[in-house]
Amino acid sequence: MNNKKPTIADYFSLCKVKVVALIMLTAVVGMFLATDALPPWHLVILGSIGIGFASMSAAAFNHIIDQKIDEEMNRTKKRPLPEGKITTPKAIIFGASLGIIGIGTLIVGVNMLTAVLTFFALIGYAVFYTLYLKRATPQNIVIGGAAGAAPPLLGWTSITNSVDAGALLLFLIIFIWTPPHFWALAIHRRKEYAKVNIPMLPVTHGHLYTRVQILLYTILLVIISIFPYLGGMSGLIYLAGALLLGFGFLYFAVQLLRSPDDKSLPMRTFGYSINYLMILFVILLVDHYYSFHLSDFM
Repeated sequence: MNNKKPTIADYFSLCKVKVVALIMLTAVVGMFLATDALPPWHLVILGSIGIGFASMSAAAFNHIIDQKIDEEMNRTKKRPLPEGKITTPKAIIFGASLGIIGIGTLIVGVNMLTAVLTFFALIGYAVFYTLYLKRATPQNIVIGGAAGAAPPLLGWTSITNSVDAGALLLFLIIFIWTPPHFWALAIHRRKEYAKVNIPMLPVTHGHLYTRVQILLYTILLVIISIFPYLGGMSGLIYLAGALLLGFGFLYFAVQLLRSPDDKSLPMRTFGYSINYLMILFVILLVDHYYSFHLSDFM
């Protein structure tokens, strides 16, 4: 055991700050897309605090539940709990405190709908996915992806206090994006998942089947990604960006099938998928306000 006092960096690591940053980008974009005008700043700030703290709480409990398998995987063995930098009781207190602050902020400062949906997303990821689905079925990331796809919907409801078609469409984009994103990583880490008996798709069905599934989901993602334009939610700027990004994702998905011996491709695909989602949501935001201000002159 490491007897040193845990640092702020250790607690930040427990929160998966980089992952939460991407989550918060999609949530904030959801807030701004929910209205033609600028959303109320107090809702943006309090909604961001609430959703962000709840996301960090879910990440902390993911670390707590997975600490035994994390010890055996190269990707995760340097996390604070396996290394003994933070004890389990301290991690539980920390994670619970984040969750209470996050949900409490949403109840008091935003609205009850967002608080309830955020709570279910937290439980869905931290408990249902991490504790059960992850270990039960190779479709774990497909079913459990619903919790990870919630942030833009939560951002939207923070402003509107309602679940609208636009919010569900943003949810759907991330829901379909999640499997090809994560399966690319799972291909790279197949031996480690097999070692700890986690039934990720490459472990249970092999590389070829997984690569085919990545391609099929990527094709579906490209189709779904143009729905905001087809539904009048966004304009030509977004359509052009979505198609360009989508064809890039398709290129990687096809290459995964054509070049199975290229050991670098899975992680390059994984890296591209992160940039894909980040840039897609930024383009959504740019298009939204460009179109809004352009209408002032027409």
